[in-house]
Amino acid sequence: MNHPINHTAATLLITGGTVVSGDPTTGTVTVTDVLVRDGAIAEIGPGLAAPGADVIDASGMLVLPGLVDSHKHTWQSAVRHRCTGMDLMTYFGEMFGRLGPRYRPEDVYIGNLLGALAALDAGTTTIMDWSHVQNSPDHADAAIRGLREAGVRAVFGHGWPLVDLPEWIMNSGRDHTGDLRRIRHELLSDDDALVTLALAGRGPELSTMDVTRNDLAMARDLGIRTSIHMGCGEAFGAMAAISRLNDAGLLGPDLTFVHCSENSDDELRMMADHGVSASVAPQHEQGFPGIGHTPIDRLRGLGVTTGLSSDTEAFGAADLFTQMKVALAATRSRVNTGGSRFEDPPSAFSAADAFHLATQGAADTLGLGDRVGGLTPGKAADIVLIRATDLNLYPVTDPVAAVVNAAHPGNVDTVVVGGVVRKRGGVLLGVDQDRLRDLAERSRRHVLAP
Repeated sequence: MNHPINHTAATLLITGGTVVSGDPTTGTVTVTDVLVRDGAIAEIGPGLAAPGADVIDASGMLVLPGLVDSHKHTWQSAVRHRCTGMDLMTYFGEMFGRLGPRYRPEDVYIGNLLGALAALDAGTTTIMDWSHVQNSPDHADAAIRGLREAGVRAVFGHGWPLVDLPEWIMNSGRDHTGDLRRIRHELLSDDDALVTLALAGRGPELSTMDVTRNDLAMARDLGIRTSIHMGCGEAFGAMAAISRLNDAGLLGPDLTFVHCSENSDDELRMMADHGVSASVAPQHEQGFPGIGHTPIDRLRGLGVTTGLSSDTEAFGAADLFTQMKVALAATRSRVNTGGSRFEDPPSAFSAADAFHLATQGAADTLGLGDRVGGLTPGKAADIVLIRATDLNLYPVTDPVAAVVNAAHPGNVDTVVVGGVVRKRGGVLLGVDQDRLRDLAERSRRHVLAP
């Protein structure tokens, strides 16, 4: 069934819910209202009035900030779980070496549309689309089109081609494609828009230091952030790329490093000293042989701003509820045993800490912390309602613990992005799911053809 969607943010009043704000000033408040005007949170409090507003009754629901995914290879969504039984290097060979060159622009479009809508369905309102499948300018345009059609808030991370792959990732001497400038000037020039731009860079693990310097200079000239995979497995960790960037004077607060599983404590301190943030994917780091243990304990202990991510649906789950659960279990496992092969011991980790990594922490990681990540007046109205009366949650004793330990995408009733209702009553609005499934199946068959 198709449901209409109003693409213009209207006045919206969410009434009677338990607000889990993620904002230390507001905290968690029971039986209260949230007023939304012009796409932003205007007020939080009981008994609010807004004549003519669209009213959503949140009685029996938890009202949360939209979850924020700081690193997602959205283009891979139509080949879900293809790589679940693989180790890291086999995954690289399969997705990047064998399948990646097969991707047409329409495959990137449907991967992004499917993945972004799955994120919205699961209460994730912001994704960092880490798109290293830029086989042509048409691929980039298709990726952006999928994000925009889905209505998700997104940072489009423009990566490299998967054709002539060795030339791009084996100590590459090729600078990042200049198509990044076209996208910045012609498609994603507005940093206040729903979809914005970043560089998905290779860094010193995949390219020469001269290329890294040139790529970062281009991103900084364009006024965009850069995200780079670091220390994903022992071989990459041994390259000490963060130390090399530090020695070259290239570290800065416009950088986010992904995984960092096998980087040393000294390198993580360099990140903290220069305001570099981190994105981690606990389900993948714990379950994907070859990446290394998720470094949440060390990152937090050393003061690195950190956010959760879902990484790739070719291996794991699309939602951040899963990532919060694995983050809590994995980090507490190290805390409880008191052991670490690194010099700094793990630090304590609570359900509230896991929730922070999926909301404000991830928003800060993407440089969007002033816009999203918490329910705070003045921030964008990215809001998620979870049915607390569902039998897996009811009765709720501790709302944050319930969200982190037990909630799942099936509990998500309503999703709002920038004041626009994208999901209501458990149903995505304005989405032709039959068309979506048909496109995804066609793409899957093409990409996985013998």
